[in-house]
Amino acid sequence: MTHYPRVSLYALVLASAGIPLYIHLPQFAATDLGLGLGTLGTVLLAIRAFDLVQDPLIGWAVDRWPEYQSRFGWAAALGLAVGFPLLFGLQQGPYLLAKMILVLVLLFSAYSLGMILLYGRSATLSVSTKPRDLMTLAAFRESGMLVGVILAAIAPAFLVGLGAQGQGYAAFGLFLGGLAVIAALLTRPIWRRQAMVGQPLRFANLWQSGATNLLVLAVLNSLPVALTSTLFLFFVQDYLALPQLAGPLLVLFFLSAGLSVPLWTLLSRRIGAKPTLLIAMPLALTSFVGAAFLEPGDAVGFTLICLASGAALGADMLLLPALFSIALTKAGLSAGAAFGIWSFAGKLALALAAAIALPLLESRGFTPGRANTETALAALVTAYAILPCILKTVAFCYALRLPTESSS
Repeated sequence: MTHYPRVSLYALVLASAGIPLYIHLPQFAATDLGLGLGTLGTVLLAIRAFDLVQDPLIGWAVDRWPEYQSRFGWAAALGLAVGFPLLFGLQQGPYLLAKMILVLVLLFSAYSLGMILLYGRSATLSVSTKPRDLMTLAAFRESGMLVGVILAAIAPAFLVGLGAQGQGYAAFGLFLGGLAVIAALLTRPIWRRQAMVGQPLRFANLWQSGATNLLVLAVLNSLPVALTSTLFLFFVQDYLALPQLAGPLLVLFFLSAGLSVPLWTLLSRRIGAKPTLLIAMPLALTSFVGAAFLEPGDAVGFTLICLASGAALGADMLLLPALFSIALTKAGLSAGAAFGIWSFAGKLALALAAAIALPLLESRGFTPGRANTETALAALVTAYAILPCILKTVAFCYALRLPTESSS
């Protein structure tokens, strides 16, 4: 188990290119770069179309050349090290949109490679292929992911407090780039382990393993989180009118997720992963319903919602990838290509959320950081709370059809 902390560290760096990028990017693009929310949503969806081809190919390459996993690990970390300073160092000027697209492609490609490698090598990194040990590995991995999310969420405000200019985004990019280099150096030993590779992936054996059901559930379940993550800062600053609490509440949300992971791990060992998931999902539903009824200035109510929704996110991050990995391992399948599809599914949910919510808000006249009409704020509440509630209900109904034995 001595290499598990290194797994957590590598996951920590990758997490900075996941949800935090979607949290900070709309704010950065709208306020620092002057780009419209509709334009950004379209760009993110277009990049996901690129990922439709790229992610399965990366997964295939990881399975095809297992002896190169160390090089893949380095390539992913260095891609983030270069991409983050370039992205948050962008300034208004000629060809701004083209530059941003190129940098985002680099960042998301590096993110895809690292995530597919990390999740696809679960059997290699775990002490054994038993479901219990795979779940333990997942707990370390997801804890690292959540620490990375918290770190990236608070970093801009913290850097501003240390004297960074503007909103701190330029210094934020350099910070994340340096962190990626440090992680690449410290995590080299985990990629020296001999890779375990199973049977080549085909749709028929993916279906027979039950992994396709988990892929569908992953997309359905990721959409509500993607919506709330994309709109979190707007909801706190523009609807609740609590801009001074945006950073602390965001940290509280992810801190609740991180602290909940050991509890969900223990519960899943006692009652199984599927029953644990079916306990966590209604917790998220309750938080979405509560957010829809909040009034501006209700800091206490939203604090409780952050605690509940954060704990539900911890369960999602722990259980679904672990269940997918267990299903693949039981069927003796190569996991790289499968997690290539998994990676695309997760990023598709984030892009769809941005492509749906951001143009919707723009069409209703919503402008971040300015006085907004009741119509614009109502659209924000709908996108942040009501639509995620509907989507989470659909995901919960789908989760009910999962076979219980898949959680063993």
